[in-house]
Amino acid sequence: MWLRVLLGEARVVAGGCRALGSRRCFRFSPQWTPESSLDLRRSLHATARRAFPLIPIVVEQTGRGERAYDIYSRLLRERIVCVMGPIDDNVASLVIAQLLFLQSESNKKPIHMYINSPGGVVTSGLAIYDTMQYILNPICTWCVGQAASMGSLLLAAGSPGMRHSLPNSRIMIHQPSGGARGQATDIAIQAEEIIKLKKQLYNIYAKHTKQSLQVIESAMERDRYMSPMEAQEFGILDKVLVHPPQDGEDEPELVQREPTAAATEPPTPASS
Repeated sequence: MWLRVLLGEARVVAGGCRALGSRRCFRFSPQWTPESSLDLRRSLHATARRAFPLIPIVVEQTGRGERAYDIYSRLLRERIVCVMGPIDDNVASLVIAQLLFLQSESNKKPIHMYINSPGGVVTSGLAIYDTMQYILNPICTWCVGQAASMGSLLLAAGSPGMRHSLPNSRIMIHQPSGGARGQATDIAIQAEEIIKLKKQLYNIYAKHTKQSLQVIESAMERDRYMSPMEAQEFGILDKVLVHPPQDGEDEPELVQREPTAAATEPPTPASS
């Protein structure tokens, strides 16, 4: 039995086998069952979802007719940059390019950066961080979901007073991790380098949170998870928002810190 599918560099053609460019042809075993067909469909569906993520298309009416944008390009027109998922060199390249483009359009208008990231490669995160500090625009950072590891550093790197979080997000900070193998001298070099990197990150957090290095070192010794209110007290962000300003409102609705219960003194026993 032959089945026609197109997936990455592989093509299986029904009724015959033909090679297209670098694509390969595969023939399935004659022992074909409905169960194996179902397993194949599930596998192909899962692989296709990973390889080709669904990106919504926005159609906009203009004076010259309709114009279609993918959703991220449309958000970029509104000066919104999304940092979603693990941070690596590919993500850093896209984010840096968007920041530089928005600065070239206007170096005074704010840029809004939405972060939902578990962290990632330290050097990639520092590349985004340095670009945020390099450009002249004020940068509003928003935590949606989570900002962990390098994601929390980017959240804290927003312009003072413009670092936000939604109420059910979480923030996590910790020291960098890594590994090395090889000769003892090579391992010692890598260990020395990661210690330097750890001190560098401590200084960056201390700069943006206004905490002392001793407090930063203690907090980042292990994974430190924080609610948005705790991160606000720590200095990683400035505001916890419920929603932006509504019609007729000047300020957004903020999550207010719950009042602490006043300590009650025990009643004085009545004297006889």
